[in-house]
Amino acid sequence: MKKFLYTFFLCMLTAVTLTVSAHAAEDIIKVGIYYGSSALYSANLQNYEGSGYRLGWFDENTRDFQEIGYLTEEKISMTADGTIYISDGAYSSSRPAKTDGVIGGYHVQLEEIFPSFEEAAYAASQLPGSFPAFVNNQYRVRMGCFSSREDAETAAATYATRAWKDRYGVDRAAAGAVAAPSATGVVVTVTGSDTVLFAFDCSGAKSLGIQPDAGAGKAQTWFRGFRWYGSFEYRRSTGGNINVINVVPLDDYVRGVLPYEMSPGWPLEALKAQAVCARTYACLPSKHYASYRFDLCSTTDCQVYQGVNQASAITDQAVDETAGIVALYGGKYAETYYCSSNGGASEASENVWSNPLPYLIGKEDPYEQLTDIPDYQYTIRYSYTQLADMLKARGYSIGAISSAYVSRTTPTGNVAEITVQDTSGRTVKLTKEACRWVLEAKSMRFTISGGGSAGSWSVNRAGDTLASLKDVYMIAGGGWKSLFGGGDAYAITSSGISLLQQPAASSGGKDGITITGTGWGHGVGMSQYGAKAMAEQGYTYTDILYFYFTGITLDRAGTVAQ
Repeated sequence: MKKFLYTFFLCMLTAVTLTVSAHAAEDIIKVGIYYGSSALYSANLQNYEGSGYRLGWFDENTRDFQEIGYLTEEKISMTADGTIYISDGAYSSSRPAKTDGVIGGYHVQLEEIFPSFEEAAYAASQLPGSFPAFVNNQYRVRMGCFSSREDAETAAATYATRAWKDRYGVDRAAAGAVAAPSATGVVVTVTGSDTVLFAFDCSGAKSLGIQPDAGAGKAQTWFRGFRWYGSFEYRRSTGGNINVINVVPLDDYVRGVLPYEMSPGWPLEALKAQAVCARTYACLPSKHYASYRFDLCSTTDCQVYQGVNQASAITDQAVDETAGIVALYGGKYAETYYCSSNGGASEASENVWSNPLPYLIGKEDPYEQLTDIPDYQYTIRYSYTQLADMLKARGYSIGAISSAYVSRTTPTGNVAEITVQDTSGRTVKLTKEACRWVLEAKSMRFTISGGGSAGSWSVNRAGDTLASLKDVYMIAGGGWKSLFGGGDAYAITSSGISLLQQPAASSGGKDGITITGTGWGHGVGMSQYGAKAMAEQGYTYTDILYFYFTGITLDRAGTVAQ
């Protein structure tokens, strides 16, 4: 009879175990939701659509899900191995003032190694307080949750007695070794309870994967107030808390980026351009993978990604109508940067960061002025004392400031260099993006007044002056040529060819500076408000992308050899 029941139970468990389809690695994105200093002691999941969860891990190379077991519960929690305290349904590693229960971190692990999760789960179902575990690639059974090793050792001696075996009629039950809390272990429980469902510990070589089951539909789960597509990986390879990673198909990732990076109320073609930018950016080499084993974070350091709470019919349409499409240059993924608005002209990447990219060039943007942009213009005022404090806080050596001015601009008129001088003659030069973030300016397109100037250029000795040479042209063999190409300018004099030196700076105002500018962001790549304006004028998403990213092509993700 026992053999029949065991076979029946095993068949039932096997029946609900579904085959997991494989995905190519480039179609699956790993997104760090909580990691590093934000890693979680305990993370819960709740089915939103569908029911049940597959247990396993994700292959590091192919990202295929390797299933080892199945749970039928609706709400589960993954918690760092050890003694777990329960208070008002929440888990903590330290004893709270009010304790509703305790899950001890010591267990008795049976000596037997089981051939499958189903057989381990069946054996655990026959023994009080037991649960299946996957430990170093072996299916095991653990019994009890004890707060100390001594208690676990006492229980192990009890389990080994003939009386205990006769009582439960299970000959396989024998004395086992005490399993102590592990720095790489994760315990799965019914959320808010002391019911342990499963334990996973592969010494950090593999991380627990949880794949929600929606049957024939598309699974969604609740986690921390947000709804998510895809699966989750719980990485605890070096002790401490758990890094929580969303493992999601590329286009489903874009569904969770689009409504947070661009207003869902904007025109469809602008949303489609944003979807291509977000998708392409996700395919670029990761700056997080070496440290954390995921591709992208979920914040503005990468792209804002918060699941699909804010997804709408039109944002999903934008993703669907550009499904898989990415921007390429020279057969490689383009770095599709974008900002809120460029203030009237985009900027070349080398003038903001360091790496020149031929498709990220500076150009006048005639479109932003065609749409309403809130807070497009801005003004910031700093006293010289405030300015000195800001510079010192960022590691610059400066005394009492006497002048501050824009000493160089780019060919498109954005700020390229700011010179700050103190009363002792010491000079600090801010260049590239430091011009923006040190002064906390909203964009790269601004002027400084009240803080002195770099002097002016005389024209025709007639008393007329120019603040810079950026808009001055000369006649050359090939036609008109800019006299100022972003570098040095020269003139023919009686002594030969001479470098034109910027005239000396005038003394600044006594009180400080006023920064006046337009736009918001670094100014490189696509202006989101510019994309909105172009869409409002009837341009398509391809027109938008081809304008802001010079010389790119559009193709499908997964066909690119990086």
